[in-house]
Amino acid sequence: MSSDEGFSRKLATAAAMLLFRSHRKPGVKGWELKQKLGKNYMKVIDALNSYLKRMGLEVKTVLEEGEDLDKAKFYIVLSHQQTLSDLVAAGWSIDEVAALAVALSILASRGGKAPLRDVLEVLEAKLPRWKAETYIERAIRRGYLEKTDDDVLVVGWRTKVEVDQQNLLKSVLEFPLEEPAQGDESRQEHVQE
Repeated sequence: MSSDEGFSRKLATAAAMLLFRSHRKPGVKGWELKQKLGKNYMKVIDALNSYLKRMGLEVKTVLEEGEDLDKAKFYIVLSHQQTLSDLVAAGWSIDEVAALAVALSILASRGGKAPLRDVLEVLEAKLPRWKAETYIERAIRRGYLEKTDDDVLVVGWRTKVEVDQQNLLKSVLEFPLEEPAQGDESRQEHVQE
């Protein structure tokens, strides 16, 4: 077998490992790739990435703080940000996307975790409680959020892979606040007097 054939076989193996789930959650650890592809597995991943980019996909590496590549998780994701119409076409409602954005913003502003009741309280300002609870439960099932035994929400694996959390938080912080309606200002002045 030539070295080109061997490399092509490694590319196919890497693609199969990353595309087909073998665990409860998608993704493959670096040490698993190293075991199957050899110590130069990152060369194979880089080559696979160049093929995938032609199809609008890419290999994303998620490193936790202080981890090396052998402990990192590798995923295949879309290489471009999805638009709101893409999300709606995939079965998300606008309210559901907004609820997830609010929940993730709260978590990001609090170091990655917050009590469930605090997140629901914020969502209930705009949504009925049952809808807020439903949207949070869906986000948990889909892997965007995780709930601990003591009802604390944390960022889920899928958020780490698919969401640019820094960009989300920046967008939320830069979003212009609504100006109170003219009638509201006069009512607020009377309340303050």
